[in-house]
Amino acid sequence: MNTEEFRRAGHRLIDWIADYRAQVESQPVSVPIEPGSLRAQLPAEPPEQPAPFEALLADFERVLAPALVHWQHPSFHGYFPSNAELSSVLGDLLSTGVGSLGLAWQSNPALTELEDLTLDWMRRALGLSDAWRGVIQDTASTSTLVALVCARERTTQYGLARGGLQAEQAPLVVYVSQHSHSSVEKAALVAGFGRENVRAIAVDENFALRPEELARALRADRAAGRIPCAIVATSGTTTTTAFDPLEPLAQLAREHGVWLHVDAAMAGSGMILPELRALWSGVEGADSLVLNPHKWLGVAFDCSLYYVRDGEHLVRVMSTRPSYLATAFDERARNLRDWGIPLGRRFRALKLWFLLRDQGLEQLRARLRRDLAHAQWLAETVRATPQWRVLAPVALQTVCVRHEPPGLAGEALDAHTQRWAEALNRSGRAYVTPATLDGRWMVRLSIGALATEREHVEALWRNVRAAAES
Repeated sequence: MNTEEFRRAGHRLIDWIADYRAQVESQPVSVPIEPGSLRAQLPAEPPEQPAPFEALLADFERVLAPALVHWQHPSFHGYFPSNAELSSVLGDLLSTGVGSLGLAWQSNPALTELEDLTLDWMRRALGLSDAWRGVIQDTASTSTLVALVCARERTTQYGLARGGLQAEQAPLVVYVSQHSHSSVEKAALVAGFGRENVRAIAVDENFALRPEELARALRADRAAGRIPCAIVATSGTTTTTAFDPLEPLAQLAREHGVWLHVDAAMAGSGMILPELRALWSGVEGADSLVLNPHKWLGVAFDCSLYYVRDGEHLVRVMSTRPSYLATAFDERARNLRDWGIPLGRRFRALKLWFLLRDQGLEQLRARLRRDLAHAQWLAETVRATPQWRVLAPVALQTVCVRHEPPGLAGEALDAHTQRWAEALNRSGRAYVTPATLDGRWMVRLSIGALATEREHVEALWRNVRAAAES
């Protein structure tokens, strides 16, 4: 494809995306699809001859578009908001179109310095002190892995330069909430701790980690000859958006000399609202922090912000200095390859920069406050309805509900919950995600798509009731 062909195809594709966003509300949020049915409609062999762009777009429209789950639909209430403001989409397009990689500052000065600037803008917007320095990773899963590797190396005095974990005389232990994201355990396993050395700490009635239980586990492990290494606290758990109490956890981390990492993947974006910051009071006592603007804030996926208080330690753990990457600027410039796992990096800062410039913090705050108000209205409405329960505090924009008709309990109630959630999703009128809480099934109603207004939340409630009560 030459530049003129690209120009024509690009105009056509931008028009398609614009039309898609303008008309997405008229589509079912999702349609029932059987695994393998899409692949069966496409050739099994790779093409030998070139195809025109119109043929590619036609096949996308014919086969793939009908199978999309429309995350940008105003009736998408599953998982978490994964908003992609169109200004951020353009930033992502520009990043890909420029095609310039960040291997070192010299390989792309614009990438490095804009990333440094936008991360500092976000730090200020979140109310964090200037003790923090940030870098963009792909997802919170990667950021948490980097945090646990850094914790491991601080505890072992840089054991990676010797025999690694295999040379340690005692096992290192990681402490997480029972409600921490599955990526936290995965990161601990990938970082070499082993499942036997990951402690799931009990939670309280609000589903937040109990500091007294953590203290007990820390003491027990030390008494048994094990070495506490890291605490992963969650600000906004996936299931209920619960907030672990950071101040007492930071105190325990200091007392025991362990790393404190805060996973604020979804909820972190909400901290641009000053009125929410009490929820993560004590965050300044952490060693590292992750939040994903590609969720609620509106940056097109993927864009995970990882902040640390000791950048020199991170660089010592992650740095690579092969001769072919050495430049005359290495002593004066920041090389982002030394701030994470990958050597190369995309120009992700462009889509964050585009969003912040296009929206401004004032508009972003207004949208998040709208979502919070919608969630409170929905929670109050559910509580006022017989046979319906709100099962967890509504700290942000997620409402956990269960329909409890008379005579149903235990596994029968679980089956009823899963049936009506599946029926609602298959109807295409809304998209929700069931999950377990205290060993029983319930349904999470996540509010926060860009186009979701009160009328859509009211429709959600009507459709939820119709699916469950029928």
